[in-house]
Formats: sequence, C-alpha cells, structure tokens
Amino acid sequence: MLHNRIALFRAERGMSRRELAEAVGVNPQTIGYLERGDYAPSLELGMKIALVFEVPVELVFSFQRFEPVSRTMMRAGPGE
Repeated sequence: MLHNRIALFRAERGMSRRELAEAVGVNPQTIGYLERGDYAPSLELGMKIALVFEVPVELVFSFQRFEPVSRTMMRAGPGE
C-alpha cells in the first residue's frame, strides 16, 4: 500500500481537493481516492502533486506509514 500526506499538505496550504485537482489535471474525486489510499497515483501524477506542494515526492508518498506529525514535533523540541 502506498501512504500519502496529501490531505496534510492541502490543509497546511488551505487548498481544496478541487483546487489541487485542477492544478494537476485530474478529477477532484481522484484526489479523494488518493487521500483515502483507494488509488495509487502514476509516477507522473505523484510528481505533479509534489511539485504543487513544492516538496520532494518522498515527503508526500511512502510505502511505509508516515510518523504522526505530532511525534515528529515532540522529538524536535520547542523552538526548532
């Protein structure tokens, strides 16, 4: 299964599914399928999504579950 942080990146940027879909040239329903893990993107679509968020594709998609952001923040400590 391919895991992703699409919803997290969208929320961080205040972007709707529709806006992301338009930016990458797919149906908004496809973004919902991706976020739920019901659909694995093509390499091209995965790279387009990462490009919209201006991050490496590895920050958006992974074969392993992502660590919760709250755990990452606690490990970094205050002010980092």
